Amino acid sequence: MSSSSRRPGPQPLPAPDSFTDLLALASEGARQADEEGVLSLAMAIAPGDPMALLPHLEGGDSFRFLWDGAPGLCIAASGRTNSLELSGPRRFELAQRFASASLNRLAGAQVACPPLARPRVLLAFGFFDAPLDTSVAAIPGVQAVLPRWQLSRHGQHCWLRLQRPLGGGVTARSLAEELWEKARQLERHSHASAASATVAVALRTPWQENYRQAAAQALELVEGGALQKLVLAVRQQLTLSAQPDPLGLLAPLRRHQGGSCRLLWQRCAGSALIGASPERLLTVRQGQLRSDALAGTAPADKRAASLLHSTKDRLEHELVVDTITAVLSRAGLNPRRPRHPRLARHGQLVHLHSPISACLGRQQPLAIAAALHPTPAVAGLPRREAMAWLRNLEPFERGHYAAPIGWIDSAGDLDLRVAIRSGTVEGRQLELTAGAGLVPGSAVDRELQEVALKLGVLQQQLNLPQPTRLAGPA
Repeated sequence: MSSSSRRPGPQPLPAPDSFTDLLALASEGARQADEEGVLSLAMAIAPGDPMALLPHLEGGDSFRFLWDGAPGLCIAASGRTNSLELSGPRRFELAQRFASASLNRLAGAQVACPPLARPRVLLAFGFFDAPLDTSVAAIPGVQAVLPRWQLSRHGQHCWLRLQRPLGGGVTARSLAEELWEKARQLERHSHASAASATVAVALRTPWQENYRQAAAQALELVEGGALQKLVLAVRQQLTLSAQPDPLGLLAPLRRHQGGSCRLLWQRCAGSALIGASPERLLTVRQGQLRSDALAGTAPADKRAASLLHSTKDRLEHELVVDTITAVLSRAGLNPRRPRHPRLARHGQLVHLHSPISACLGRQQPLAIAAALHPTPAVAGLPRREAMAWLRNLEPFERGHYAAPIGWIDSAGDLDLRVAIRSGTVEGRQLELTAGAGLVPGSAVDRELQEVALKLGVLQQQLNLPQPTRLAGPA
């Protein structure tokens, strides 16, 4: 159900200023809840850093989530109140149904709170509809979570939300007491800051030769006209000197990737996706959507301006822009795009960037996301054929790499980022993935250098610098 078609609900209640107010809100929410209802309570608290406070949000299980858009919206969440995991071609549609049902069934959520504090369903898609690997550890087509704890901050405003089903000893009073006590606990740590991990790289696996062979085959497909573009990725495995805290690896990315959104998706203990995405697949705010065309990469030095005049990079970029605008047009929307791309700097890399916008109308936001994913910036063209060749040429499961990660809230606003500049932490192993787009005019050596640049920059920004190259023959 879209936000525009929802029936008017009860008038918002004032936010609680005292425990008495909070208990009254909880009691009223419990009175309205049905047998399967979930009570959702929120209150404003002293501003703190969600990244630093996430370890203090014990959610009852190992699930953790971080959306770090500082200085914009930041969200830390933990625990599962309600969740969905599935694979298949209808995953976006079923995720939309799950989110709408979960958010519409919340009781007690009609408190007058700012948009940052709205209840959210958190979303992590896999790159493909379903994994080839059928083991329990495989990344499903979609994971959707209504969290138990949600801590949100924007500027100097910070809100804490608790969501739990009533019954089995859980009452309105016990939830009000739990939220009140957690708020006091977090406020005692409100001045804490996130600390960087202190680990080193013990071993790096080589990837260059495998990439060179696969890229040569991919370039034959492109030059021969079987594909217009193919974005071939590699995966490098790093063995670290000690098991890191994923949050400690993310912390330095705030300094190096200020224009990106830092991400953490921890499905289970000991395994987590981390990244800093510069690319939005889809953002929806008050019925207005935006999608980013981000393709074409150069180091952030004196060579960056040459991107605007590079025939190869402009071709690669225009393929992405044209495809996104065509997808939105086929969905019945009227997309707007700039006449020329601009340069967008993210850390030590510069990209060609074109923001594309439209009015969403009565469309479901996740239906638009399904039509957009994957864009030619991370897959290729034609899409179906490119996806098949990626399965054939890449000797690993992409998992979350280059897939949408984000959230949808109770008002229908949504934000999905493309999980590039990312890696997966499991024990002492850190797997980093990066890719480059092959189009007519590409050269294998140049694309290899671009992938090496992306991997090297990410390792440096994670405080895992490459060893110094000794002088001598190449």
